[in-house]
Amino acid sequence: MKKLTNKEREIMDLYWQKGAMFVRELQEFYNEPRPHINTLSTIVRMLEKKGFLDHKQYGNTYQYFAAVTEEEYGKTSIAGVIKSYFDNSYLNAVSSFVKEEKISVEELKELIVQIESNQNE
Repeated sequence: MKKLTNKEREIMDLYWQKGAMFVRELQEFYNEPRPHINTLSTIVRMLEKKGFLDHKQYGNTYQYFAAVTEEEYGKTSIAGVIKSYFDNSYLNAVSSFVKEEKISVEELKELIVQIESNQNE
């Protein structure tokens, strides 16, 4: 799955929060000065081409909706970061968090208990 630009992520956040909508409705969620309808329409079509959005046709207009959940996107984003920055090693990623004190030893122990209990189910 491709990475979202900041503007694409902003639009996807609105689709994930608000649900299906027409581009004109999307525009209403922006403060003045609102982005031009053509600009939003172009980005929405790009998101559809990338597989993030899909649409239903109503006459000559399209109502767009998220084709990927925020959770699905988040998982692929994390995997991409681990691949790019931690040599595709989740162990290296966790070790880095421990070294930088982003996760405590107690939290790490708690994580191990959760993992072990999931494996026993």
